[in-house]
Amino acid sequence: MNHRSLPGELHDDDRPSCAAPPSRPRPPHQPGWPLVSALVAATAIAALGCTASSASQPAISASQPAAMTPAQIAARATPAVVTIRGDGSLGAGFLVREDGWIATNFHVVAGMPDLKVVLSDQSEHPVLEVLAFDEARDLAIVRIHAPRRLPLLSLGNSGAVRPGDPVVAIGHPLGLADTVSNGLVSAVRVVDPELTLLQISAPIAPGSSGGPLFNDHGEVIGVAAAVSTQGQNLNFGVPADYLKRLLVRPDPVPLSTFAAETADEEQGLPAVKRSVPHHALAILRGCTEGDLLVLARTMDGAIQVGSPLYNQGDFASCYHVYAGASLDMERRLGPACRGPRNALVEGRRKAAGLDDEAAQAWAMRDAFDGLLEVILRKVHGEAR
Repeated sequence: MNHRSLPGELHDDDRPSCAAPPSRPRPPHQPGWPLVSALVAATAIAALGCTASSASQPAISASQPAAMTPAQIAARATPAVVTIRGDGSLGAGFLVREDGWIATNFHVVAGMPDLKVVLSDQSEHPVLEVLAFDEARDLAIVRIHAPRRLPLLSLGNSGAVRPGDPVVAIGHPLGLADTVSNGLVSAVRVVDPELTLLQISAPIAPGSSGGPLFNDHGEVIGVAAAVSTQGQNLNFGVPADYLKRLLVRPDPVPLSTFAAETADEEQGLPAVKRSVPHHALAILRGCTEGDLLVLARTMDGAIQVGSPLYNQGDFASCYHVYAGASLDMERRLGPACRGPRNALVEGRRKAAGLDDEAAQAWAMRDAFDGLLEVILRKVHGEAR
């Protein structure tokens, strides 16, 4: 249950420009994770010549365009925002080159040997390789085979961002595609000399991690990362200036190699054998949009509370959080929403028959992930 935290204190930045990064880190061979990380709710190798012609260089804005409304930003940018799916994981990303380069969070792709990118036309494309990554700043650039020239986003100057500036986020919280939210830059924070973050008021839920953050000129000034700090869920963006440095120094790694070297090896936690049920869409028959929202929000909240408890070794508390959330959802679902209710009852029945508290927690988590996955498929318009 990967819920990693941002250690250390945060400090207001009198100079919001990003500190110069150290040399590009390689994947860890020992357990260890980035300073910036997120919970992800509800993943082939081809030869690549990475010399880029001027026509395919990353789009980095050189002039200041006119101010735009959130609706205008969304209309222009949404075609370049993608979904990244893995085994039990969901994240967002965005195109930075028309030939299939995609920026996202490191934690969205780490340890995942099979990743699919869903473009705005709903076509799926396997991730072929990881072109560059920065674990400490939770950034990665992956490549797909572009079926055509793809739309891309322009990177702005994150060093010019000030507290109070407007910000727009586009992502896929819990699989709800192309969700637009807006807010303000609450603060520019210095975590340590090598990491500056943008704290924002625009919400970032699981599934939105890795998505773009825009200024009011429609330029990407950050990459969304939902971070838990000292028990509080806060919304942060990794400044785009860090991403620019990765784009100009690609060092391709086959996805299979990258996944093996970044696999999560949590110390002190038991081995896990997942058993996530695969539901037909018919399980959602009779459920209203409100029912699905209750399911998505409640399971998301339970996972955000339960996962840190599990990672601290408190398996029993994690299990009780999940079981309590399951009972709460049953109470709140409409009478016709029988399929999800039965799935939650089955999850609790399975968990109750296990002696190990860690296994009980995972039995409930499997039930949640199965429901989140079928809700995601319904949102994406799949037929069965």
